[in-house]
Amino acid sequence: MPHPETWLKPLAQGLYCEPGGFFIDPHRAVDRAVITHGHSDHARPGHRAVLATPETLAVMRARMGERRSGGTQQSLAFGEVVTIGDVRVWLQPAGHILGSAQVAMEYRGVRAVVSGDYKRASDPTCPPFEPIACDVFVTEATFGLPVFVHPPAATEILRVLDSLALFPRRTHVIGCYSLGKCQRLIALLRAAGWDQPIFLHRSLAAMCAVYRGFGVELGRTKLVTAASREELAGAIVLGPPGSVIENMTEPVIAYASGWMRVRHRAKASGAELPLIISDHADWNELNATIADTGAGEVWVTHGQEDALIHAMGLRGMRGRALRLVGYGDEDGAVSSTDAREVHA
Repeated sequence: MPHPETWLKPLAQGLYCEPGGFFIDPHRAVDRAVITHGHSDHARPGHRAVLATPETLAVMRARMGERRSGGTQQSLAFGEVVTIGDVRVWLQPAGHILGSAQVAMEYRGVRAVVSGDYKRASDPTCPPFEPIACDVFVTEATFGLPVFVHPPAATEILRVLDSLALFPRRTHVIGCYSLGKCQRLIALLRAAGWDQPIFLHRSLAAMCAVYRGFGVELGRTKLVTAASREELAGAIVLGPPGSVIENMTEPVIAYASGWMRVRHRAKASGAELPLIISDHADWNELNATIADTGAGEVWVTHGQEDALIHAMGLRGMRGRALRLVGYGDEDGAVSSTDAREVHA
């Protein structure tokens, strides 16, 4: 049976499945691409043919336009199997954002799975991660250091409501990204009992519309540009990090990211209320997922490859750093300075 190293190859364009003739999340335009999810470091414009979940294709069209999101677009539901070239391919939920998927491939009796970005924490805005048994697992490692253990997101969101109770007239502005984080924050706030309108920066509205189109309930939202100063007093506003929003009353600036675990990042963000809410697996989840797949070999992509590979070696597993270029977390990549500060 051919080892995946002979047919799944890191090339300049990205990870290439040779017997299938397709790339997974290529970072430049190619003839055939399988896309794990709609974030801009994974879903690039200009491919001749694109295969992805219906949700990811909708995100790509909303972000790029019909013409730039793929010359031809093929949607594949979770668990539906297609044959591309000599490879059986299917997608399973990754739990990262709406439509995010792992790519499973079988070739001559050998199975490899590419995780894309993923998390294991509960998120009502997308299906939960489903481990896939495989021979080789290709995992992200955005938070691949033992010091990164995320607190429960529900606990973090309660800090916003506690702050509102203390400062009932101050506008609370949460910096977040438009795809995935925004909608998850809304869902977390609703689950915590916040039933008031949530005000959105205009740049977040389009992705909320895509989520609603797939049946994700977000409750009442309004554009912040249409709100008066009085309406925003004691309200919650979501906007891109660093965005300037007028008519706010003594704003409390929050920022939702897994990187808020790092002191200098929290300070640099200008957040009075840093919220450790991540859409990526933390150290414990990365290791649990590797165990769940039963893979004898793991390839590690963007993030802290070395620490995760070392941990696997201690368990007698083979790890390999792919070091693919062009990928990163929407909030940035971890550095040695970050690691030292979290240790402190």
